[in-house]
Amino acid sequence: MADESGLEFSANVALVSEYRFRGVDLSGGEIAIQGGFDVAHDSGFYVGTWASSLDEQTVGYGSTELDLYGGWGGAIAEGVSADIGLIGYLYPDAGPGDFDYVEVYGSLTGELGPASVTGGIAYAPDQDSLGGSDNLYLYTDVAVGIPDTPVTLNGHLGYTDGFLTFTTDSEALDWSIGADFVTGPVTFSLAYVGVEGDALIDPGGTFTDDAVVASVSASF
Repeated sequence: MADESGLEFSANVALVSEYRFRGVDLSGGEIAIQGGFDVAHDSGFYVGTWASSLDEQTVGYGSTELDLYGGWGGAIAEGVSADIGLIGYLYPDAGPGDFDYVEVYGSLTGELGPASVTGGIAYAPDQDSLGGSDNLYLYTDVAVGIPDTPVTLNGHLGYTDGFLTFTTDSEALDWSIGADFVTGPVTFSLAYVGVEGDALIDPGGTFTDDAVVASVSASF
């Protein structure tokens, strides 16, 4: 609920069996702790922060990812909402070198029968941390609630073109299918997650092997 200033404060915490970012494993197959804090105005503008533990040994970005973001979200037509913003991915305890990068994002969400469908784009322009190149990400998400139950089925398909892939042609698809079970402020989730990867870039599939990912999260 927003206070008299029109501001609403919220927080979230999660425990996940492994941290997957666009299908890529960033916690070395180990449990990750995550959480964030958001401030939103009833005009639709918002700012927030989110963090996750990383696997220091395999990822090489230090032990923590810290995201800072801001944008606007709200209805733009009957049954259609939009979200646009800017996000910075920061790695505060990474070793020497350039790791932090900035990305702009946007998405549209609408209802299609019983399903909620989202299409989105994220673009990171040329940056030293991306090897002097850029990165484009396109995705679609579909969610369908099972009537008279607390269960929602989810599907995701994404496409990356740029630096943030483990393929020789710098293009990769990622996907997931799963379900959420909501009880009060707590959500239990289970998903099968996969992403394309080439053996020359990711020997042994360290970052790109398919996995079943479980999580429990809470929002306040």
